[in-house]
Amino acid sequence: MPQESWWLSVAISFALIISWTCVTTIYLSACFLFHLVCNLQIIHFDDYGKSLDRESDVMVFIEEHIRLRHHLSKISHRFRIYLLLVFLVITASLFVTLFQTTAYSGRVTFINGGDFAVSSTVQVVGIILCLNAAAKISHRAQGIASLASRWHAMETCTSGEASQLRVSNGIVNLGAANLLGSVYVDNSESDLESLDYIAMPANTHLASYMSSYHKRQAFVLYLQTNPGGITIFGWTVDRGLINTIFFIELSLVLFVLGKTIVLASE
Repeated sequence: MPQESWWLSVAISFALIISWTCVTTIYLSACFLFHLVCNLQIIHFDDYGKSLDRESDVMVFIEEHIRLRHHLSKISHRFRIYLLLVFLVITASLFVTLFQTTAYSGRVTFINGGDFAVSSTVQVVGIILCLNAAAKISHRAQGIASLASRWHAMETCTSGEASQLRVSNGIVNLGAANLLGSVYVDNSESDLESLDYIAMPANTHLASYMSSYHKRQAFVLYLQTNPGGITIFGWTVDRGLINTIFFIELSLVLFVLGKTIVLASE
């Protein structure tokens, strides 16, 4: 602006500061909201993991896990467009900012580059909040499978049903051996076809133990095949996706530096 209209320069500066403040407040508020929602779900998953030591009904665990996965699906559905736009807009913005600052031949000061510094810092802080919250809830949801596996192992090894299973197996094997021996001794070879119709001795303890064991095993397999977490159109936001994003951003940074600094020096 011309030097004689310094009032107008001050007014424009205040207008820019107010606009930066409004945009930063709106952006960071959305990031904090997503971070808060994910932290609330982390509390629910922590309570769910602690309930494994108090309850023993597998159907209750499955129903509760289905409810938690439903909540995560709703969160992912409502925030996936926002997260995707955040990734794309911030990547494009930082790409252009880095290209302009490295290709600029003049002197970079806070006056002509302060808006770049402020906006870039705010964008990086916001995306770190979103990625941290999404990755934390995803890994917490995936860690439930390990807690259930430990609970299944402890229930199998510490309960008295294991000894009952060994005793029951011994009784069943002994009875079956005696029965088969009597069949081979008393019956002719042609009568062995009737072996399929002979009733084996039943054991209620064995049936009860196998029923509870298979329920726990099915529950563990269910958790392993349905880990859950925050997803963006099928992509789970975890350490693997964060590493992929990091290497993509690093490749873009090296590409820009190669086009600006290296070629300019040559």
